Amino acid sequence: MSSAMKIAVAIPCYKVTRHVLGVIEAIGPEVDTIYAVDDACPDGSGDLIEQHSRDPRVRVLRHSGNQGVGGAVVTAYKAAIADGMDIVVKIDGDGQMDPALLPQFVRPLLRGKADYTKGNRFFRPESVQGMPPLRLFGNAVLSFLAKLSCGYWNVMDPTNGYTAVRTCVLAELPLDKLERRYFFETDMLFRLNTVRAVVRDVPMDAVYADEKSNLKISRVLPEFLRKHSARLWRRYIYSYLVRDFNVGTLYSISGSLLLLAGGLFGGWHWFVSMSTGSPATSGTVMLAALPIFIGIQCLIAFLHYDVDNLPTEPLSLSLDSSTDNDDA
Repeated sequence: MSSAMKIAVAIPCYKVTRHVLGVIEAIGPEVDTIYAVDDACPDGSGDLIEQHSRDPRVRVLRHSGNQGVGGAVVTAYKAAIADGMDIVVKIDGDGQMDPALLPQFVRPLLRGKADYTKGNRFFRPESVQGMPPLRLFGNAVLSFLAKLSCGYWNVMDPTNGYTAVRTCVLAELPLDKLERRYFFETDMLFRLNTVRAVVRDVPMDAVYADEKSNLKISRVLPEFLRKHSARLWRRYIYSYLVRDFNVGTLYSISGSLLLLAGGLFGGWHWFVSMSTGSPATSGTVMLAALPIFIGIQCLIAFLHYDVDNLPTEPLSLSLDSSTDNDDA
C-alpha cells in the first residue's frame, strides 16, 4: 500500500464554537486537508473558523439549512473524493475525540488491512469507567442490534463517530441515500456490508466534554428499532437471496418453515383441546414440538453461519489503482 496517500479530516460543525478551534490545532501534520462543515450552525462555527484559524489546510464548507451530522459528513466525503483524497477521517468538533488518535485509525487503511475503521469505547474495561450506566447499557443494546442489522459481528459501539474510510470505497456507496442524522454511523455500516468492505475497531477511551448531546433516547429508540428491523430484512434479502444462495439460506428458510409449521400445528391442537376439554395426546405434542426444536436449531446454525460470513479481504485492494502500480 502506498505511503503517500492523501489524508483529509471531516469536522461537522454545529454548536461547537467552544472546542472546534482547539480540535483543528491538535490535528497533526500527516493530514493534507481539513473540511470544516458549517451545518447551518446558529453560533456561526464557519465564521469563527475563517476568522481565527490560521491553518492553511482548513476549508470551510457551508450548508444553507441544517442537515444533521450525516449530511455534514457526506458533504465532506464528496469534497474529499472530488479533491483526490485517499482517506477521510471524521472527527467531531466538540472535543470528545482526540485528534492524536488519528494515526491509529489510519494505519489499518494504509497497510491494506481494512476499508473502514471506527472507534470502540468498550475494548478496555478502563475505557468505560467514566461512562454513565444508562449510556453504557444503551450502547450495548444498540451494538447488538447493529450486529444483527449490519452483519459486522466483530465490531462494537456502532454509534461511535470517530471513523476513517478509504475514498475509493466511498465512491462505491450511494452517499445521497445515507441517513442524515443520528442513525448515520449505523447506516454507514449497513451500506459498507452491502459492498463487502472490511471494518475494524480501534480502541479508544470515552471522553465527555461540556457539550450537551441532542440525542434523546426516548425519542430515537422507536426510530432506531424500526430502522434496524428494515435493514436486517434488506440485508437478508440481498445477501442470502439476491447476491447469493448458500447453506445459510437453506438453514434460515428451513428453520422458519419448521417453526411456523410446528407453531401452527401446536396452536391449532391447543385451541381444539381447550374448546373440547380433552387433552392432546403425547404424539400430538411431539408432532408440534419436534419441528419447533429442529427449526430453532436451524436458525442457530444460520446465525453461526452469518457470524462467520464476514468479509476478510479489503475491497480497496481491488479498487485502488495505486496498489497495482506498487505491485508492478
